[in-house]
Amino acid sequence: MNERSLEVLKEIYKPYQYTIKGSAHILKSTSGDVVIKKKEQDIAALYNYLQNRGFTSFPKLLDATREGVNVFEYLPDTPIPNEQKAMDFIKLVALLHQKTTYYKEVTEDDFKEIYDNIKEQIEYLKYYYQNIYASYFKSIYPSPSEYLFLRNASKIFASLDFASEELEKWLEQVLPLKKYRLSQIHNHLCLDHFRQNCLLSWEKSRQDSPVMDLINFYKCSWFELNFEVLLKEYLKICPLNAEEIKLFFLVISIPPKISLKGPEFTKVKNTREVLDYVFKTENLIRPYYSVQEEQKS
Repeated sequence: MNERSLEVLKEIYKPYQYTIKGSAHILKSTSGDVVIKKKEQDIAALYNYLQNRGFTSFPKLLDATREGVNVFEYLPDTPIPNEQKAMDFIKLVALLHQKTTYYKEVTEDDFKEIYDNIKEQIEYLKYYYQNIYASYFKSIYPSPSEYLFLRNASKIFASLDFASEELEKWLEQVLPLKKYRLSQIHNHLCLDHFRQNCLLSWEKSRQDSPVMDLINFYKCSWFELNFEVLLKEYLKICPLNAEEIKLFFLVISIPPKISLKGPEFTKVKNTREVLDYVFKTENLIRPYYSVQEEQKS
């Protein structure tokens, strides 16, 4: 954050309330409420591109001339039920992806790079969890966290095996392709960045597969939201093709890494969270694969 620009803006707006929330500096004044954020990319150019594509659901950029900072309009949050907010949110994300879709020519190396990155992550977690299992299995009197893990380790390994198998199938699907779908993705999706039917915080936005937005949103919202309903709503507006939905499912199937630091209570909590993630993700994915099996038979 450019301190000199920030101080100049304070003098201009003369706020009666000044709040720092994350990377945002919120100034409330009698002449208007604004948000000041560090200038990380050309937001004006991004907004212009989005407008040209028919997408205008973002906060107004009031001043982009200040060194190191951008000034946006402040949008107060409207209290609505979380489920309703999530539904409005996912519709807007789908609209963003649908309106900015284009196809880029690719080579086998582009797909193999994605494959290698995911494969490396899967193999690392297999090694990590195998070491935990071997260590816990030696315990004559397992602690609560060790017992919880040992009883459910098969689910974690099954998720990793599923992701590994689906990754091979995904690579086989995409290698013959000559073009790959890209969209403007927000790249920082969460309900905190959605107010008054606008997406906030575009500083990390880039052009990539729309699947990346869905993966990131799922990983930060899987616990509190019914993603099965949200995914169906998203697909009504912005359908994913077979290789995209497979990539989404296989990546979210990769369980997070359990943190084993802290007291026993924390270890139990962390282990339980990872297992809950595995169970909930399996419940999301299973119906889609059940339909595929029915169609084959």
